[in-house]
Amino acid sequence: MLSRVQRINAFVNLGKFITSPENQEIVEDWVAYAKSRNNWFTPENVTRSLEAIAREYLSREHLEKWAAQYPEPVLPKKVGVVMAGNIPAVGFHDALSVLISGHILLVKPSSDDTILITALLNKLVEIEPELTESIVFVDRLNDSDAYIATGSDNTARYFHYYFAKKPNIIRRNRTSVAILTGDETSQELEALGKDILQYFGLGCRNVSKVFVPSGYDFTKFYESIQHMDSLFLHNHKYFNNYEYNKSIFLINRVPHVDNGFLMITENKALVSPISVLHFETYDDLEAVKSALKEAEEKVQCVIGPADLQGILPFGKSQEPGLFDYADGVDTMAFLSKL
Repeated sequence: MLSRVQRINAFVNLGKFITSPENQEIVEDWVAYAKSRNNWFTPENVTRSLEAIAREYLSREHLEKWAAQYPEPVLPKKVGVVMAGNIPAVGFHDALSVLISGHILLVKPSSDDTILITALLNKLVEIEPELTESIVFVDRLNDSDAYIATGSDNTARYFHYYFAKKPNIIRRNRTSVAILTGDETSQELEALGKDILQYFGLGCRNVSKVFVPSGYDFTKFYESIQHMDSLFLHNHKYFNNYEYNKSIFLINRVPHVDNGFLMITENKALVSPISVLHFETYDDLEAVKSALKEAEEKVQCVIGPADLQGILPFGKSQEPGLFDYADGVDTMAFLSKL
């Protein structure tokens, strides 16, 4: 059995493979194939995701610091992982966690993201052949000793029913929000635009709602993100959603503002449709913090000014590190206790 040091070495070498110029033709093939199977996975977004994985997850320094926090389990177990497919390779962190822990990965990729997960794990086995027995692609997870499953609120009920008798982590729908004070610079508002729009707003770390002071004017925000228009006007899946939601607003006479690719409307709901940003006004910032505390099981990230403690800076929502566990559940702690 491979030692943890050997497993870390394998992942470090995978990161080097992704970023090495001599391998770019192979990586570009992955990118193109992923796009051919899922039109949400644009070359820019797939490349961004792969580069983030290599940078944030697969550096030796990051991996060693992360793994050192957790004991290895006494015996390897078979851990079934049901992956999401909303953004490129979003299930990779779970696969990494299972394998670094020393367990056997039974992986069920999302039908929306089979290409990248398969390519990454196959390349990992090519780099370290002794991992062959530790990575198994499956259609059914009956043989698992524990489960990690990510899905919608509806599928989470299904997961709870079928996986309840064994240790599990089951994730539900989450979204992210931002708090604005009205003092943001153009650069901060541009960064907020990335938090909202990267990966077309499909991730749980994408901002779908902002809290703004009463009387807030969105003109400066729109001016700060207008240069992004071509990225969204020329993606037919995103633009079809934009036109559909715009028609609903117009037919139902829903008050909103619109810059041609992102509509903003006042709504108390945390989750907004693709191409729509919800906002809610406040007079008391402490009341906003209290409301978010009550809704913490639905909120993945809170973005805002640097002087507000406990929240992420603008532009950082889509740059999670190894310790940024989905739903705030420590996957590695769970795996170490199996």
